[in-house]
Amino acid sequence: MSAMTDTAILINPPGRIRAIRQVVETIADRAGPLIDLCRPYVSGLQNLPRDGRFLLVGNHTQSGAEAFLIPYLVRREIGVLVRPLTDRGFGKMPGPAADLMAACGATVGAPESARELMRHDQPILVFPGGGREIAKFKGEENTVNWTGRAGFARIAAEFGYPIVPAGLVGGDEVYRSFTTRDGRWGRFSQALAQRFGGRPEMAMPLVHGIGPTLIPHPQRMYLRFGAPIDTGKPADVEADEWAQQVKDRTRTALETALSDLQDVRTDDPYRELNPLGWRHAVRP
Repeated sequence: MSAMTDTAILINPPGRIRAIRQVVETIADRAGPLIDLCRPYVSGLQNLPRDGRFLLVGNHTQSGAEAFLIPYLVRREIGVLVRPLTDRGFGKMPGPAADLMAACGATVGAPESARELMRHDQPILVFPGGGREIAKFKGEENTVNWTGRAGFARIAAEFGYPIVPAGLVGGDEVYRSFTTRDGRWGRFSQALAQRFGGRPEMAMPLVHGIGPTLIPHPQRMYLRFGAPIDTGKPADVEADEWAQQVKDRTRTALETALSDLQDVRTDDPYRELNPLGWRHAVRP
């Protein structure tokens, strides 16, 4: 069984994965100066529960920066390894790649995995929108897409696990889409996605980086950790109703963070990592 799907090794991984983890953590520690050079805007670190028992709920972006930056900053702040829940497709990776992902703390996002981690009070990271949040058509930047996704709220409520919203802005500006979802290409792409994967929401837009190329736009990242959301269920509320309430509260908090961060970014002369704006970069 893959290291990404075997719940028996989630908490006590074998020696090979522990060895890889030491290497990964050493590299991450030494990457600190490079990350600081890009001066990511980070606020709300004080909202992270010091006991490490919380569920981070974030938004995916086209750059994927959130998948690295959130765990990195949490570990640097409170010294714990964040456990990202990944798409089930990662469970099919070959052994070495699966071992590397497991060493980084990741596991396939299944209910049994989440419950096992919560039983051991592990900090968990989930992106309820999944892969469909990564490919953004024009006008969808810095939005969340959680249609039908309430499992994270249900399991968090089951264990009374606090939820910490983690919103990131900047990753959707690395590439710019020049097609809309309801345009000609968007409709064609959705038809292809439906035909070959049965998931039209996974349609791919046409994007560009600098000029007409795929060289990414340099972008500063803006990250905010929101106040923890209590998931303890009141005795007079049904479980499904409470899960929906928790999901709605989390989504509202995340969307508010994204809106606020976009306002910060608008007034930031360093938003495109222009060295001339370094000294005047907006700070939390």
